[in-house]
Parts: sequence; structure tokens; C-alpha cells
Amino acid sequence: MSRRAAALVTLLAASLWSPAAARASQGFATQACANPEIPASILAGRAAVRGSLTMPSIVVRAGRVALRLAVANSEHRRERGLMCVTALRPRGGMLFVFASDAIQTFWMKNTLIPLDMVWVRADGRIDEVAAEVPASTRTTPDDAVARRSGRGRYVIELAGGEARRDGIAVGRRVLIPRGGYQR
Repeated sequence: MSRRAAALVTLLAASLWSPAAARASQGFATQACANPEIPASILAGRAAVRGSLTMPSIVVRAGRVALRLAVANSEHRRERGLMCVTALRPRGGMLFVFASDAIQTFWMKNTLIPLDMVWVRADGRIDEVAAEVPASTRTTPDDAVARRSGRGRYVIELAGGEARRDGIAVGRRVLIPRGGYQR
């Protein structure tokens, strides 16, 4: 094997098996699970994979701050969520839309960054905040991947620590524009 081929194999192996490389990489290691529909407007850096379809995004008001959120408004989009995202812009994230207020449970498989999760009732009242939900890696065993539940029609995911910095807390209100998305 040539020196160049050996170096490529070593680099590839490190990208696939190293949790640090999986978190830091925007390349091959994240492409296998990256969501190509995530709009660039919420990402810090470039997307690992770019597709022909892009999720809609909206601006949601949370007190004095405006959050730019990609809208996960279908089962497929909710299932993929922010998997393999390595960085979010400040006040960027995802809005998960459900049919009604109910217990919504999230399993954070392949979520490479810590996230804040905010459960919002249909009337806009914040019902639950899970701060700094731990990241997982591509090699985290399924039983060790974080799970969080709360009641709401909507769930907002932001970079870990963002909710506290922006004063997003239980009992406060969030203004989610009607008609800016479809369920």
C-alpha cells in the first residue's frame, strides 16, 4: 500500500471511530446521518450534506429575542431533527410541530452537541425546559443516549445554554406565527 493510501485509510478510520472527530467533522463521518433538509440559516458553518429540499424556517419571538428555527413538521423531519449537526448559530435551532398538546418524548441519538429543549403548549406557554441535554456520539450505546419528555404541541431545540441566556423559562410565553409552517 502506498504512503498516500495508508494515510487516507488512517484518516478515514479516525473520522469513523473517534468521537472527537465525529463531533468536529463536517465531512465524511457526519454525512451518513446528516439531515440534508436543514436550512443553512440556522447552522454555524456549512452543512455536512446539502439536499435539493430545505425545511421551512420561521422566526419565533421568545420575550425580547427572535429565534430563527427550522420547522420539523412531518414525522420524517421530526425523526431526523438536528442529528449530526455540529454547531448552531446563536438563537438558531429547530421547532418540532405536533398535532396537539401531548407528552412528547425525544431520544437524542446522533445529537452531537448539547441542546436545550423547550416544550411549548398550543397557547404559547412554556411548560418544560430541559437544559443542556447531553450530546451523544455515533458510537454511544442506545441505552446511554439521553431521553427527555415534556408536554406541548411544540418543542424548540436550541444550542445548550441558549434558553438560560435568553430568559426562556417555564411559564413564559413564546409567539409562534400561525401559517408560517404546515403540519
